[in-house]
Amino acid sequence: MNNSSGRVTSEIAERRAKGAEWRRQVPLGAHAEWKPPANRADPVEVLIEQGKSRIQELLPVRYARMKTDPFAFLRGAAAIMAADLASCPATGLRVQACGDCHLSNFGGYASPESTPVFDVNDFDETLPAPFEWDVKRLAASLAVAGRVAKLPGRECRRLARAATKSYRRRLGELALLSPLDAWSSRIDLAATIAAVDSNKIRHQIERRREAVLQGAREHYGLVEKKNGDWRIKDRPPLVRHLHHHELHAHQAFASYAESLQEDRRVLVQRYHRRDIAFKTVGVGSVGTFCAIGLFVADDGSPLLLQIKEAQASVLAPFAGASEYANHGERVVVGQRMMQATPDVFLGWTQNLVNGRYFYVRRLKDSRLANIGAILEEALPYYAKLCGHTLARAHARAGDAIALSGYMGDDSEFDKAIAEFAMAYADQTEHDWHALLDAIKAGRISTGEA
Repeated sequence: MNNSSGRVTSEIAERRAKGAEWRRQVPLGAHAEWKPPANRADPVEVLIEQGKSRIQELLPVRYARMKTDPFAFLRGAAAIMAADLASCPATGLRVQACGDCHLSNFGGYASPESTPVFDVNDFDETLPAPFEWDVKRLAASLAVAGRVAKLPGRECRRLARAATKSYRRRLGELALLSPLDAWSSRIDLAATIAAVDSNKIRHQIERRREAVLQGAREHYGLVEKKNGDWRIKDRPPLVRHLHHHELHAHQAFASYAESLQEDRRVLVQRYHRRDIAFKTVGVGSVGTFCAIGLFVADDGSPLLLQIKEAQASVLAPFAGASEYANHGERVVVGQRMMQATPDVFLGWTQNLVNGRYFYVRRLKDSRLANIGAILEEALPYYAKLCGHTLARAHARAGDAIALSGYMGDDSEFDKAIAEFAMAYADQTEHDWHALLDAIKAGRISTGEA
């Protein structure tokens, strides 16, 4: 018993020492650095190149959304930032990274048991990568969002630092738990909101949360039955029927059930496909093939499933190719790894459909509607919550003990990441202006007159 206990203690010490060794190789202060490399690619050209594999008629929508402000640009610029992160000093402490870890890719939704939870909520770019890449993108997104909200520079820096501090502290706590307890930890959204000090902010968030959950219960107002036929309502330009693409969507939905474990396949087969419509989602995903399928059970209860195209992760050129040739499977495995309460309908199409890979999930339009960006007063609360949440996701997908050993117990890591975030906010504004110039010059089109 004593020998076993001593061996366990020794192994934990070795894992913590691994983190400390990486700190000697890549000092914490090195993460503050951001200087665009001399060979940095033209950011607009990166977007144009990325668009070549997307549905061309939707690209103007993407550019129109990205031109709104620097935060909207950052949301669509995951490929640009991936290359930039790869040019920075990097640790060898790899986790299953989100890959597109900005503040709008976190949110609240209902678990299969109808419990409101909060988690990372987008995994299109997920791939094993250095842990700090996710932390830096989150921190930079908060700094940029703060600027868009016209907060003073010191407040923007404070947001980035608060998220990083919350991440570091939560990783330290999870490192002390058993693997099962750390894996099973989740964020109870109702309890988290109840702990908010400000009555005003708490009531605003509660109202928005209830609106989101009510929307889910009502199928987001997208389902109707006319003359005995079930259909998805058109809500142009976001939701519309594009009949020349429907066959591929039907084919993808038909094969997706094969990827599910047997009990979930039985559940899916109790619903029958009635309609398909296309949905323009987010910013970064615009132009990829994305559709909604309406399924109805024999008792008349509807179910909305979303099918999304999965392309190669923007991290792959820098972090290494995925071990999954099927990018739909890559996304699903990453989501199941990082998310505490994954979707029971989550699966992928096992074969190429029209040369594309897909994954399927239950339709969610329930990320608390980008609450951090909309409610300026909520940003400090939201920053801490996102940092806390990312730590839990990384603890599931990486070595919390080594990560905690690397970051340590003081604030040096927080300061460095906040410094990077402010410098990268400057870069984002510069790149956004480059996009505006490209639109003005007619280099790319937003479809606007």
